[in-house]
Amino acid sequence: MNDPMEGDGAELVTVCDYWYSAIVSHDAECIARFMADDWVIVSESGISSKTQLLSYVMSGELTHSAMDRAGEARVRVYGDTAVFTARVTNTAHCGGRQFDADEWTTDVFVKRDGRWVCVLSHITPAVQP
Repeated sequence: MNDPMEGDGAELVTVCDYWYSAIVSHDAECIARFMADDWVIVSESGISSKTQLLSYVMSGELTHSAMDRAGEARVRVYGDTAVFTARVTNTAHCGGRQFDADEWTTDVFVKRDGRWVCVLSHITPAVQP
């Protein structure tokens, strides 16, 4: 059996780590490169589109001062589709308020034109001990 953390699996870990860095950089154009045009995020508040998220970033309404993977990621590749799951901690600033989050994230990627782009992200708050 192939190690899921080799080849495409390892590439996806690197892609996600760069994506987290882009989010902290507040560079909407850089963030957008990791997302398909039809990307959405699902959270406790519902579904938000790529356009909605990037407009918050571009306006300065949403910023992040930290975003880090906490531990190892679980990556599974199914041809040109992959599922990336990890626990992620982040500090966001929105509407003048700071939000510290510890979340389980699941990202679905597809390979388009030889590169991985995210089509769906789902976040679930991690249970605190």
